[in-house]
Amino acid sequence: MSLSLTYIDLFAGAGGLSEGFIKEGFKPVAHVEMNPDAADTIKTRIAFHYLKKKKRLDQYSAYLKNEISRDDLWNSVPKELIHSVINTEISKKTIDDIFDNIDKKLESKKVDVIIGGPPCQAYSLVGRSRDPNGMKGDKRNFLFRFYADFLIRYKPKFFVFENVLGLLTAGSQTYLNEMLGLFKDIGYSTDYKVLNSEEYGVLQKRRRVIIIGRKGKTNFHFPEIKTIENNWEIKKDLFYDLPFLYPGQEINIASYNKPINAYLESTAIRNGLDFVTQHICRKHNERDLEIYSIAIDKWLNHGKRLKYTDLHHSLQTHKNTDVFLDRYKVVDPLGHSHTMVAHISKDGHYYIYPDLKQVRSISVREAARIQSFPDDYFFEGGRTAAFKQIGNAVPPLMAQAIAKIITDQI
Repeated sequence: MSLSLTYIDLFAGAGGLSEGFIKEGFKPVAHVEMNPDAADTIKTRIAFHYLKKKKRLDQYSAYLKNEISRDDLWNSVPKELIHSVINTEISKKTIDDIFDNIDKKLESKKVDVIIGGPPCQAYSLVGRSRDPNGMKGDKRNFLFRFYADFLIRYKPKFFVFENVLGLLTAGSQTYLNEMLGLFKDIGYSTDYKVLNSEEYGVLQKRRRVIIIGRKGKTNFHFPEIKTIENNWEIKKDLFYDLPFLYPGQEINIASYNKPINAYLESTAIRNGLDFVTQHICRKHNERDLEIYSIAIDKWLNHGKRLKYTDLHHSLQTHKNTDVFLDRYKVVDPLGHSHTMVAHISKDGHYYIYPDLKQVRSISVREAARIQSFPDDYFFEGGRTAAFKQIGNAVPPLMAQAIAKIITDQI
């Protein structure tokens, strides 16, 4: 681990990928993110890391407990750190200003790594199926060209590019081939793998395409990443110490109701605070609660997933009975969760809590834990914004495994 290695995070989201690199000792030069809530989340996380280093975490705790304002928190940190978060879209109109901003922060320092992945809707299978044009012509298809512009300007030793599985098939591999060809043309040898977050301690079945590039023409082969045996379970190991929650209940600050366990300690998901935040879930109408009860019973007692067509017609509100029949899905309590996606910000139907005594969708904190965010990670912008940020994120535990091999390579 080296504290001298630097990186720039593009399309940073809520900072899940960045969190893994910080845990491995990398120092961020800049985060570029267009969503204001996600950018604010990163600023708050920067404050956390600074105050932790200075042994002043009581100030951070005071913010979580609503004893001081967010401005008070940010003002307790050097301005240059907060201003390292550049809240803007990466486009032809903004890229020169972004470069100027980053150049001022760099001074004489070099950038060792560039990380990040453009928004995935243009490559995702779901996004293409829902768009009448299959996402053809969507400007997000070509955001990787801006990514290459940053590589040309800052010439990092390595880069890490993350995206959804659909990248491998989008446009009959047109985008992937153009991407890899472009990276080669600007002086990077690349290789890619599909990584499964389950293999790095995350209790979630989440597969992502990771492209790693190394400066130079010598052939580069994707390094072996150490995996871990992951036999932990959602209900027993991940959710077990969180307070009971009713539909619509908001527990913004609450004590843990059980001692720390081996999983939460080994992953540092529960990592020092004596309280938990953002254990809040959405309110549900009676029809949805009845459907949730049916789905939970079917999964827990019969081992079967609920299909929309199984429901009595009085519970059906959608005319579409041919596709997306698994729109109501219970999180598996005895294994790992299915993939967390940003749609959780719109409704909780696809992430139902696995207990007939708590008929509801999962809370913000439960979603964050499924993504392996530590409990002291605070998501700005309210419940809906938090769900969206979490659904779009790279699991920090997987990010840390990637950062480790980059450190070893450098």
